[in-house]
Amino acid sequence: MLNKNPAWRYVVVITMLLLTLVYALPNLYPEDPALNISARGGAVISEQTRLQLEQEFIRAGNAAASVQLQDGKIIARFSSAEQQLQAFDQAKNLLGRNYIAALSLMPATPAWLSAIGATPMKLGLDLRGGVHFLLAVDMQAALDKHLNDLVSQFRNDLRQADIRYQSVKANLEQGQIAIVFRQAADVEQAASLLSKQDSQLLMNQDMDSLSLLVSLSEERQRDIRNYALEQNITIMRNRVNEIGVAEPVVQRQGADRIVVQLPGVQDTAQAKEILSATATLEFRLVDTDSDLTAAIAGRLPGNAELYQSNDGRPVLLEKRVLLTGDHITDAISGYDEYSQPKVTIKLDTAGGNLMSDASKSAVGRRMATVFIEYKPGTEQRADGTPVLVKQQEVINDATIQSRLGRDFDITGLSSPAQAQHLASLLRAGALIAPIQVIEERTIGPSLGKENIELGLAAIQWGMLAVLIFMLVYYKAFGLVANIALAANVIFMVGIMSMIPGATLTLPGMAGIVLTVGMAVDANVLIFERIREELAEGRSVQQAIHLGYDRAFATIADSNMTTLLVALILFGVGTGPVKGFAITLAIGIITSIFTAVVGSRLLVNLIWGGRRLQSLPL
Repeated sequence: MLNKNPAWRYVVVITMLLLTLVYALPNLYPEDPALNISARGGAVISEQTRLQLEQEFIRAGNAAASVQLQDGKIIARFSSAEQQLQAFDQAKNLLGRNYIAALSLMPATPAWLSAIGATPMKLGLDLRGGVHFLLAVDMQAALDKHLNDLVSQFRNDLRQADIRYQSVKANLEQGQIAIVFRQAADVEQAASLLSKQDSQLLMNQDMDSLSLLVSLSEERQRDIRNYALEQNITIMRNRVNEIGVAEPVVQRQGADRIVVQLPGVQDTAQAKEILSATATLEFRLVDTDSDLTAAIAGRLPGNAELYQSNDGRPVLLEKRVLLTGDHITDAISGYDEYSQPKVTIKLDTAGGNLMSDASKSAVGRRMATVFIEYKPGTEQRADGTPVLVKQQEVINDATIQSRLGRDFDITGLSSPAQAQHLASLLRAGALIAPIQVIEERTIGPSLGKENIELGLAAIQWGMLAVLIFMLVYYKAFGLVANIALAANVIFMVGIMSMIPGATLTLPGMAGIVLTVGMAVDANVLIFERIREELAEGRSVQQAIHLGYDRAFATIADSNMTTLLVALILFGVGTGPVKGFAITLAIGIITSIFTAVVGSRLLVNLIWGGRRLQSLPL
């Protein structure tokens, strides 16, 4: 029969509406100001620490709504932002440098919604706020690292050219490398060789001491600084991706600063540690020929250095570095055959060749893995930022059983948490130069809370005006259009909440408003087409049927072209443009569905199949 729909269509549409409604519900629950606290180095916080912190909040008259231990981290929820800020200072004073405390907003979604994966819609930094980090790149460390790399390169170049030298040492304070020779002819020959290989090196020959002083030109130093900054920005982006933040901002600021903004972050403690970590690895052979006892007493051999392992043992290692963490392409944590934590390292082609060549002649010898990390020290620079202190620790010491290649394991780690933490840092990339967090703050909406409230009020009043107009102008059919419009909003919010990468921004709200207007426009086209069919003498049922069928082509054409533009904006745009494009694209699809399918089901349910002389249109 004309304008009669089978029951399964109603079941499908109602099921889809209820499903999106359930996933849209978490957006009705406000978020709680919270404090995330985690231990440095991936360590696990004890229940005793949680109780101590909770009691400190109560003692200070700043009792938290809840202080829970989740996944080895403390999450303290508060009823206001003022309490959150007070607790931040209290936690830092109580726990000290071994813990990381960070401000965040935690969802207050009921447990039954969380159990089915329903979460609030992700809001951009301009609507929700988030965490803002300002990172400083240690450019002096980048220059020092480059000089140390040149020392190894010069030694190899001079050996290959058969130029004899006594020593090659880097003077980091003066920013130069001193090469001492046995005769004057070697000084001139070395200067000629090294200047040909690198024209940006400055050579100063001292014939009295038979030495060659090599320093970096201003152009070379500028290139090193720019490279360190750009590479660190790339690594920061990789690390943000490792955390899983939607639409982050990672950009350069000035000559040695990086701005990182993380909207909608829940675990800011982990984010802060991952971003500020400067970990890398070095692989060195253990010096078993020298006297360890003499080295501990201060009589170090010239070709070795004394280190300490993670269990407190002194270890004597050769100065020669077999491989650095720059060649690591992937790191995966897991367990070995003895159920002990390990990290599987994957190297690039160059690193695999270096490790293969180095281990070929070292089978049966012990190789150590040195974990290197830079942390803020007690001394400060002129600008007030703390001087970074290089900390080195042997985390692994094992015998090379056979020739190594591009894949090998690091064992002997203290815990699975340490293995996961190390793997996460190495996957994100080793920093070219150390960085430190010099500013951290939570930021509110870019237009201010009052402007956001006014914007939401404008949207609400605008929607109300549209609903009243449709109801007055199209009467009962206007009510159908309003129901379809409400369903469209539910669909949009539910789908935006279900998509992992979808983020609502202020321009995205504009996309919602535009979509609401376009959804009403589709109903207007349908209703006006029905009016035309009635004016031409069609029966009521024929007019309804032809009105929906013939208006569909126009609706599809206009919406498909807009959808194409939205997809292009999403593909080539960034930040706010993407936020607008994604809400517009989702809104177009849902508005077509609710206007063409949803409203038609309602119209057919109410007026379809009946003998009517007129319609309340």
